[in-house]
Amino acid sequence: MITTSADARAPHTVPSRPVVLVVEDEFLVRVVKVDILRDAGLRVLEAQDADEALDMLRRRPEIIAVLTDVDMPGSLNGFEFAQLVKQGWPELAVLVISGKMEPGPGDLPRGVAFVQKSIRPAALVEHIRALLPAS
Repeated sequence: MITTSADARAPHTVPSRPVVLVVEDEFLVRVVKVDILRDAGLRVLEAQDADEALDMLRRRPEIIAVLTDVDMPGSLNGFEFAQLVKQGWPELAVLVISGKMEPGPGDLPRGVAFVQKSIRPAALVEHIRALLPAS
């Protein structure tokens, strides 16, 4: 069973350069997303599945946004992962992205955005920036 707890993290502070966690199981796709976001001036951490991402969220309080794929190996898909993120870390911005499926009723919690693949690099950066707190 996977548990989350906002109490497991240090107090939430907005870093000078936003830190985005990219959760994507396909290595080459993940590398492209990471490069796009880094080229836009964002700090980026990466995880290959929801289990690794949850561990990172518990240990890395500087993360303020999550970009996650839907179809991933492991114990959770991207929709389930987004639910857990918003339960444990409601202050985090979450963007779910998929080229295979769209969310059904109840798949995404309030405040979670969804975009369909394929997405232009500039549009991906725009979606992420729109979710970040104003600095």
